[in-house]
Amino acid sequence: MPIRLIERRPDVSPDRLLSECVPPPRFEPVRFGTYRPDPAEPSQATALAVLRERGTTLAKPRQERTWWRRKAAEQPGKAGVYLDGGFGVGKTHLLASLWHEASGPKMYCTFVELTNLVGALGMRRAVEALTPYRLICIDEFELDDPGDTVLISRLLGQLVEAGVQLAATSNTLPDRLGEGRFQATDFLREIQGLAARFDVLRIDGQDYRHRGLPNAPTPLTDAEVERLAAGRDGASCDHFVDLHRHLAELHPSKFGALLDGVTAVGLQDIREIDDENVALRLVVLADRMYDRDIPLLASGVPLDRMFDERMLKGGYRKKYLRALSRLIALARAGMGQDGRHGDEEERE
Repeated sequence: MPIRLIERRPDVSPDRLLSECVPPPRFEPVRFGTYRPDPAEPSQATALAVLRERGTTLAKPRQERTWWRRKAAEQPGKAGVYLDGGFGVGKTHLLASLWHEASGPKMYCTFVELTNLVGALGMRRAVEALTPYRLICIDEFELDDPGDTVLISRLLGQLVEAGVQLAATSNTLPDRLGEGRFQATDFLREIQGLAARFDVLRIDGQDYRHRGLPNAPTPLTDAEVERLAAGRDGASCDHFVDLHRHLAELHPSKFGALLDGVTAVGLQDIREIDDENVALRLVVLADRMYDRDIPLLASGVPLDRMFDERMLKGGYRKKYLRALSRLIALARAGMGQDGRHGDEEERE
């Protein structure tokens, strides 16, 4: 009998949320030594050298934090580094490598995970929990929600004052490759008072994989999804509408726990989405599934038609494209096809 995700209501402690803030499994083995700069793009070698230097400093044992030491440390360098560039140039590879190089305590999360953490803990408790960290790495810093950006700017401002080092990457749309400097300008404007604390490193280069979405596999039937899920230990099976209604009742910080022990996710009767709230919750679920390499068994509309055309042209477009790329990869994995290379972030 398949698991029903709609019957789960996980309770997630703050300690668990913080313990899960590490690079996803696909970036566990990466290091600076495994990054291969393109000889035709010198900015890649420059970024590697700068981050190696920061990593060397952060690998040293941490000195006691005093007001004098904190002020002295602020003078020669800046508290943050921002990697700006398009898809497939290795920003996430470099960010994860910096995290691996640094001594702890340290934290690695996406921008969405950080906003979810603040939402779950509240600003005061989040500041208290994160102040002891030496380094916080934020992947996919998103600029499409001014409210979230200002919230995180407030948080990071307080952490920088406490001596926390920061590193972040951008999330530039595929059709904006070459316009990364605008992305950097947006970032510096949105983080307001923090801007002077960041060094911006532009990483140029072509995406070493395809651009755009891979082809979505042919959907299964509802009966096939049920049958395949029933034949896999630990697989779940839910109707699409039932699941997205259930997600509306859970805080997004609990979506990872919702998938505990799940070996495959079956979704029956996927329909085109025209509701932004529903879509954004499914984006978070797709991210948590992808982090855990959980295959997808899907029926209904093809995955590349899950978000309507209006939404794919709107302000959250990059989130939807990322989710589609990931879900298509997971669906191919679920059907025994090679679908693990469709995401824009993976860098060997």
